[in-house]
Amino acid sequence: MQQIETNDPTEARRCRYAQYRGQVATLTFGRATVRGMVRSVKEDSSCVPVRWLITIASQ
Repeated sequence: MQQIETNDPTEARRCRYAQYRGQVATLTFGRATVRGMVRSVKEDSSCVPVRWLITIASQ
């Protein structure tokens, strides 16, 4: 499992939808691409800007 941190609300929303639908998500960060099932999307509102911690089980 990998934990990815993002500040992009659109990316977090897409991951949350994939988690609820049971679909495989593909995330691209720079040159790295991660593909797998989303296990959790947690919002960390203690920092500015808000960030999301996305846990993915790689395939």
